[in-house]
Amino acid sequence: MSSSVDVHSPEPFGPGHLTAGLPMVELRARNGWTSIDMGELWAYRGLLFFLVWRDIKVRYAQTVMGAGWAILQPVLMTVVFTVIFGRFAKIPSDGVPYSVFSLAAMIPWMYFSTALAGSSNSLVSNTNLITKVYFPRLVIPFAPVLAGLVDFGIGFVLLLVFMLAYGITPGPWSLVVIPVLLVATMLTAAGVGCWFAALNIQYRDVKYVIPFLVQIWMYASPIVYPMSIVPAKYRAIYALNPIAGVVEGFRSSLLGTNAIAWSTIGISLAAGLVLFVSGAIYFRHTERVFADVA
Repeated sequence: MSSSVDVHSPEPFGPGHLTAGLPMVELRARNGWTSIDMGELWAYRGLLFFLVWRDIKVRYAQTVMGAGWAILQPVLMTVVFTVIFGRFAKIPSDGVPYSVFSLAAMIPWMYFSTALAGSSNSLVSNTNLITKVYFPRLVIPFAPVLAGLVDFGIGFVLLLVFMLAYGITPGPWSLVVIPVLLVATMLTAAGVGCWFAALNIQYRDVKYVIPFLVQIWMYASPIVYPMSIVPAKYRAIYALNPIAGVVEGFRSSLLGTNAIAWSTIGISLAAGLVLFVSGAIYFRHTERVFADVA
């Protein structure tokens, strides 16, 4: 969006006397591709924080367990995966107990999948907001990604408790690797979320595609199996899936399952960055029609 400022001085007691002395901003849609205005996003950071806080409160509104769901969900999934894939299917776990092996993958995965789903549906859930007032629309898909950090923090503490129970201590590189991996996860969730949010508000069929995509993405990532079973010649291609590098990095830095594959982490981080930039640019390109199709 571009804007021009035209200052009027309305009659003292005319229809515009309440806005006397205030600038009038006219907003015009640009044609073609639009860049990401980081300065504008920063100026509206208060709105972003408000939407994040709202999403956090709505998530646990009228629930009995509240934030306890952030603990119960990964625990139940870990139990199911341990029984089915660890005991029955006998999938290897790189020398660590399968329960910790799967939980170390479930914590970043559940944050990613929840943030992606929330971001993808964010515009449809906020149509009443985007049709009434102007603000940088990017804050809407970004808010669920930031709100999900609360659940991630709770889940990460749970993972540390599990590790201590099994006598596993985090590796020395974990303080450096985990924040980088978290950033990669946030970039991927926000980028793909922007793509689907922009498509979802124009084509409502997209909301039926998202659950299938998330399910396929989970099994295309090393959640229930180690990345070590992927043939070495295909690992660079496999690492183009940003979540593959995230999960492998979590396990290797926290559990010491393998040496930290810096190249894999680098490829996944780069892929996440590409998804973020392309998703944000596409979102900005299509946002001029949001109010018309909402």
